[in-house]
Order: sequence, then C-alpha cells, then structure tokens
Amino acid sequence: MSSTQPVWEALTQGLSMDWREWVLPAISPLFFGAMAIEAWLARRRPAPAPRTDPQRPIYERQDTWASLWLGAQYSALEVLWLQVLIWPAMAWVAAQGLPRLEMTPLAFVALYLGVDALYYAFHRASHRIRWFWCAHAVHHASEHMNLSTAMRQSALYALAGHWAFYLPLVWLGFDARWVWLALSLNLAYQFFVHTQMIHRLHPWVEAIFNTPSHHRVHHGRNPGYIDCNYGGTFIVFDRLFGSFVPETEPVDYGLVHPVRSVNPVWLTVHDWVALARDVARPGPWFERLKHIWAPPEWTRASEVAPQGQQARDNPRHASERPV
Repeated sequence: MSSTQPVWEALTQGLSMDWREWVLPAISPLFFGAMAIEAWLARRRPAPAPRTDPQRPIYERQDTWASLWLGAQYSALEVLWLQVLIWPAMAWVAAQGLPRLEMTPLAFVALYLGVDALYYAFHRASHRIRWFWCAHAVHHASEHMNLSTAMRQSALYALAGHWAFYLPLVWLGFDARWVWLALSLNLAYQFFVHTQMIHRLHPWVEAIFNTPSHHRVHHGRNPGYIDCNYGGTFIVFDRLFGSFVPETEPVDYGLVHPVRSVNPVWLTVHDWVALARDVARPGPWFERLKHIWAPPEWTRASEVAPQGQQARDNPRHASERPV
C-alpha cells in the first residue's frame, strides 16, 4: 500500500467523489466555448431576436465579469452545501421514505420529468415568495441577455432551500445522486436558452420545450412579461398552469428596480438586506414577518400608497398575475 493511499481514502470519505455530482463542472468547458462563439457571432452580425435597442452590445465586459464571478461563487459554495447540508438532509428523507428504486432508462425518464415539474414549482415560488426571490433576484439583475447570464446564480440558493423542492423524489425512492444528476442536466439545458442569437425554433419545439424565445420573455421587465415562463426543459407546465406568455414584443431585460452594481457580493446579498430592513421596520409582528413569505411586491396595509404612486415598502416587482 502506498503512503498516500490512506490520505486519499480519508479525503474521499469526507468529500463525495460521485461522478453524478460533478456533471456541471465537467461540462463547463462546453459552456465557456459556447459563450466565446456567441460573443464572436454577436460582434459580426445582428442578433436575430427582436431587441429594444439594436445598438446595445449583446455582451458588456463588466456585466459579463459579474456573471462569471457569481457563477464561480455559486459553484464553489454549492460543493460545500452539498456535503454539510443537502446530502445529510436527503439521506434523512430517504431513510423515512419508500424503498430505493432501481435506476433503469425508463426510471430515469420518469425522474427527469419529475425534476422538471418540481423545478417549475421551485421557479414559480422563487418569483412569488420573497424569501426565495431574495436568492433568485441575482439571476435577473443583468440588463443583458447572453449565455453568460446563465452563470449568474446565487451562492445562497442552498441556504434559501432550493434543494427542498426535490425531496419528494428522494422520499419516493429515487437515489439523491440520481436526482442531482437529473437536475444538473436540466440546468445544463437551460444554459443554452439564455441567448438572443436564436429567434424561434420549429413550432413543435416551441410548443413543448423551453426555448430561447420563451426564456427571453421570462427575463423581461415589460409589464406583460413579468412572472411567466417558469419552465426548465419543458414549457408544458406553464401552458397547463396558465403562466405561459409568448414573445410578442422586444424584451427589456432586468429588474423593475435595477441594482446599479456589478459587485458580486452586493448582487448576492442586496435583496436579503432589503428584506431584513423591511422586517426590522416597526409595526405588528405578523405584518413584519409576512415580508418573508408574501410576494415580492407585497405592501403592508398600513403603508398602501395613494393610487398611482409607489409604496416605499418593497417597491413593485411583479404584475397582478394570479399565483
């Protein structure tokens, strides 16, 4: 036995080395290659998608660097959260749930569909419950739409509890690592819909799948585009639950109330700071705490602004679209 083998065994016991956890990092060179190709094409020909300002560059250096730093923060901390939070929680749920299912091709198809359905639930909750919005707002903070925008993720997603949406699949008997693999493939697919270099695909593709056109709408702050098109791989759940909106006008990207910063740390925490300030303001405890689970645009009844004016509490984020 070599002198390094015990050290390696101790390391692998403390840090999971299961290949299913490392799919996204492993294919990251593909993501960077696609970004380079998109940036090269964007400098040489107009984007096919309709645009509010055709003169505005697809890529802007500081915005892109901010997105990449946010992606690096998210990737590094996700490894930590997996070991100290997510795997222990999923192992506990698995111990309380149904017997472990054998993973077959058909079972994986069922798992992937289940992950996509629960991703829809997570994504919709991330827009309609302020606690989750505090983490998800990072992804919507860019006023540009390109493949680097897909990297713009919050390092605090795990603390917000994004992984809890997938616990039902673990309870049903799916191995947590297979659930994570299905989610990783779902997120990998979503990387490629963050682009203006594709207008529309074949009608049957647009009818079934989440496409660049559908996801551009999701990133829009146009009044008719706010809070819609939550799908991951498929758009069918949006069509079933009334949250689908087609792309009918050029998209104005970003938050209704922009964050004028490219600092990755501030982009990560700015909405959490705003939430803490709202909860800390004087008033009945129920109303103070309601900021946590109410929609992002919720205003305390005692602070409703006169008609036509903005309330100072939690300025309007979303439309009146029903939850």
